Amino acid sequence: MKRGLAILLVLWAVIANTYAQKITIKTGIEVLKEQKFKVLEGKRVGLITNPTGVDNHMKSTIDILHEAPNVKLVALFAPEHGVRGDAHAGDHVDNATDPKTGLPVYSLHGKTRVPTPEMLEGIDVLVYDIQDIGCRSFTYISTMGLAMQGAAEKGIEFVVLDRPNPLGGLKVEGGLVDDEFISFVSQFKIPYVYGLTCGELALLLNGENMLKKQCKLQVVKMKSWKRKMRYEETGLQWIPSSPHIPQPISAIFYPVSGILGELGYMSIGVGYTIPFQMFAAEWIKAEDLAANLNNLYLPGLYFRPMYLKPFYSFGQGKQLEGVQVHIMNYEKARLSEIQFYVMQEIANLYPDKAVFDNANDKRFRMFDQVSGSDYVRLNFAKNNKFADISDFWYKEVAPFKQLSKKYYLYK
Repeated sequence: MKRGLAILLVLWAVIANTYAQKITIKTGIEVLKEQKFKVLEGKRVGLITNPTGVDNHMKSTIDILHEAPNVKLVALFAPEHGVRGDAHAGDHVDNATDPKTGLPVYSLHGKTRVPTPEMLEGIDVLVYDIQDIGCRSFTYISTMGLAMQGAAEKGIEFVVLDRPNPLGGLKVEGGLVDDEFISFVSQFKIPYVYGLTCGELALLLNGENMLKKQCKLQVVKMKSWKRKMRYEETGLQWIPSSPHIPQPISAIFYPVSGILGELGYMSIGVGYTIPFQMFAAEWIKAEDLAANLNNLYLPGLYFRPMYLKPFYSFGQGKQLEGVQVHIMNYEKARLSEIQFYVMQEIANLYPDKAVFDNANDKRFRMFDQVSGSDYVRLNFAKNNKFADISDFWYKEVAPFKQLSKKYYLYK
């Protein structure tokens, strides 16, 4: 009996280890707990968070601060998808009352993007705790920056509980944002892939005067996170940042296809099982596109022919062919340029299907906003060659890396 129980315990331990790695870092909320909430002690707190704001035991930051004896949590602020994750992508989030805590929830993803003085009345400090995905067009960092601006205008403190960048802290790709293309999906003049944690980004926005007014900013640093770490190496559980970012790998692939995806021109895997990891359409021949792309010998990448019927979104229920992108060497792979090479080879193989000759021109504005400029679209469309935009896409990378180093919190 004892021997059988021992065997069961060993098997249970092996199975448990299969699903849960040892956590190797402490996020900002863990460090805040360790510090007994000192930076918030005796203050009336407003919290900007969503389901990704949890400690290492999966307890919500909302509940942690609500129960902390020396902290007075008085209001919640909702980004895209809502504080409890109950709003669909792109939908407006309404002001509400949180049913669990009874606290007011103020929407920052509707008509109001900057918290108003009325929302901030009676609040001493705004706290931000959201897991970002490391790409400029994801709206959480826009919410963070605009909330910092609102806090500055009201003269209250702003605290960021830092979290890992799931792409690591070394990849920087893409041009900056032109003034006329500043939007909620490109709110700040930073590269498309910016290589900072949300805490480091907050320091940069504040320090480089990218906000209308500097705020009283404090970052609660993580412990043991390193710039070279990808999310899997942290041992942390992943909570979907949005419905189409269900796993850490989805965050890595988001910049691979997200810009092209704005045109609704082909499937990028949204509506199938591998969001952002593929490119497909009815008129593509999988073997031909894969061969063309693999013959480019793009560093760290392999393109596999694939066949599918999407469950929803582009191509729903239709037989599509295309390629799945496999990242064979993450350090060497340049993520954001992949979609432009796909567009290039589509034009080579199917000249009558060149993207900008066929995509819905009503979606060009969104493509430009996500790209940060209309330069990408206008110059790519001339010859359908990535070479025509590559200098623009990378010219700000080295200067930004140099600039951002003074805001690094981690080696």
